Amino acid sequence: MSRELIRSPEHDRSLSLGMLGLAWIEHWCVHGPGDVQGDEVALDDEFAGFIVDAYALRDTGRKLYDSAVISRGKGRAKSELASFIGLFEAQGPCRFAGWAEGGEVFEWKDFRYRYQPGEAMGRIVTYPFIRCLATEESQAGNTYDNIHFNLTEGPLSEHMPVGAAGLTRVFLPGGGEIVPSTASSSAKDGGKESCTIFDETHLYVTPELKRMYKTVDRNCRKRKAAQPWALQTTTMYQPGDDSVAEKTHERAKLIGEGKARAGRLLFDHREAPAEVDLTDGEAIKAALREVYGPFADVLDLDGIVENEFWNIEKDPEESRRYFFNQPTASRDAWTTHPEWAACARADVVVGLDEPITMFFDGSKSDDATALVGCRVSDGHVFVIDCWERPRGAAGEGWTVDRADVDRVVRETFAERTVVAFFGDVAEFESYVDAWGQDFGEHLVIQASVGRSAHPVAWDMRGHGRDFTEACERAEIDIREQALTHDGDSRLRRHVLNARRRPNRYGVSISKEGRESPKKIDLAVCAIGARMARRLLLASPAWAKYNAGPKKRPGRVVAWG
Repeated sequence: MSRELIRSPEHDRSLSLGMLGLAWIEHWCVHGPGDVQGDEVALDDEFAGFIVDAYALRDTGRKLYDSAVISRGKGRAKSELASFIGLFEAQGPCRFAGWAEGGEVFEWKDFRYRYQPGEAMGRIVTYPFIRCLATEESQAGNTYDNIHFNLTEGPLSEHMPVGAAGLTRVFLPGGGEIVPSTASSSAKDGGKESCTIFDETHLYVTPELKRMYKTVDRNCRKRKAAQPWALQTTTMYQPGDDSVAEKTHERAKLIGEGKARAGRLLFDHREAPAEVDLTDGEAIKAALREVYGPFADVLDLDGIVENEFWNIEKDPEESRRYFFNQPTASRDAWTTHPEWAACARADVVVGLDEPITMFFDGSKSDDATALVGCRVSDGHVFVIDCWERPRGAAGEGWTVDRADVDRVVRETFAERTVVAFFGDVAEFESYVDAWGQDFGEHLVIQASVGRSAHPVAWDMRGHGRDFTEACERAEIDIREQALTHDGDSRLRRHVLNARRRPNRYGVSISKEGRESPKKIDLAVCAIGARMARRLLLASPAWAKYNAGPKKRPGRVVAWG
């Protein structure tokens, strides 16, 4: 199972209103329409943990997160979970009211909760306004349907005035509202939200739905005392659709890489293992148990195998996306998330004395500048460094620190056994020349094999055939798991950003478009470093190097 959990460095589960929330939900809420309609709720450990995380507090008592995302497979009851949170926001003690000395009691109707020493105490929001967003005009949405059922048929209905819970709006006793909205109606109430629920954001792909999301999300900044926040539920999006879920996941990945501020986002994603034999029913069911966790016990796993993965009318990639919660490839993607993830070997350590090849791709400000290594013995790829424009205001006017790039290249030569190094000359010509002068005599092969000699320079414009062949070979190696890598999240992002681009030599790679902000430079370097390795192994100079005295770790020693 793969779990992607992005949390604030300040996160501390002991500072949370979540345990109070769990007790309140399990006391008041029932399951909505379905097989267990009307039954009491007992949240499993996974959903309980998410609630504790979502209600994490700073030591000042203010909410730690103003955005929370839970990404799970189709049918995981995410919308129902969102409805329970919506009900807690509407009538429960969901905001901080001080730290308990121990023994204090919260009471509401017949609900009593005794606080432990040091526990966060809660209060009900003054005029709660909960908005539930649906994707279609013709429906109120699953979340609102569950809320409406609880307020008309569940224990909470006993405390609701007659007619207060309608199909289009709930008027809460004591003031407050719960409102279902669609793209056409979301901006009509003036931004009073204390909590907003965006359900199934992988479907937010149209301009109208994206505008709806932006408009309502901005409203979460208006009521400081209410500490508004937004909850997203989603199943894995279709990469390339540019959905709200995809954009939020991109933000979460950048936070995980340290490329964006941690901010106030909680992101909780769970997917099946990367490598699953789709011809093996038991293997599929084992993967489903991992991705669905304790909820797998209530699913028809055999039915999912037969009707989704083995039904020739169904696209297996779609089944992976819905039920394994794995991102599948865009139509022109170079490789897929499962294929790349299956090649990860994060525990592999490349020793300083092991011969490596390197490839460098540089840029001044727009594209990323990257340096990737490849172990000669087995072709294992690893990121040495990467320089990317920061997101937001920090990226305005940013240019790569060329002195730092030069430092990293020189330190790598000083510390490692570099036997081949190719560097794209575009925008780094003077540095590539200097590296050639300083290190060229210690390299086993020249960058421009069979052409005008240069120790390092590799002009991509003049090597279209070579690089295209390298792309095709790398694609095959990934598919056959013959290309292993260090699992670096930046490299993964760049590889999955790469798109197939046919040319007169075959199929190469490129960005989605010339102006696309999605970078692929680390993918280019990984392919280039593998290409340098193949040229090295095919050269007579490599045999001569192996026959000569071996290089000591951390030292550049002439080989010839």
